[in-house]
Amino acid sequence: MKREIKFRAWDKVYECYLYDVQNAYDTLSGCVKDKNGEDAGYDEECFAGFLDNDQYVVEQYTGLKDKNGREIYEGDIVKNEYGKVMEVNYDPRSAAFGVGDYYFGTIGSGKILEVIGNIYEDGGLGDNKNSTTN
Repeated sequence: MKREIKFRAWDKVYECYLYDVQNAYDTLSGCVKDKNGEDAGYDEECFAGFLDNDQYVVEQYTGLKDKNGREIYEGDIVKNEYGKVMEVNYDPRSAAFGVGDYYFGTIGSGKILEVIGNIYEDGGLGDNKNSTTN
């Protein structure tokens, strides 16, 4: 089974997401993308330029899509089939992505999730009374 490995980066200065940052290379010539899929003009010479720069918060794709086919990344805010709102996190102790008390190994099998935002553009979980974090 081939797992797709890719990353996005939150630019703290310009307050926007950049996609496909794992494809960054010298002069970039169109590899890094804005949210709408347009080429983003960034000067980082390689993926390490995003990882080593405090201007960016790099988030990994979980390998899962929500009920609408939208890719789920760490830092996304998702809602389950019962209306519970949770933040997608990576847990280094178990080397797994998860939401709340569940890891995606169990979530991805039969659980229905919907991406409703992310921690940067939508202010995190906000005042939602049904929310939980990992």
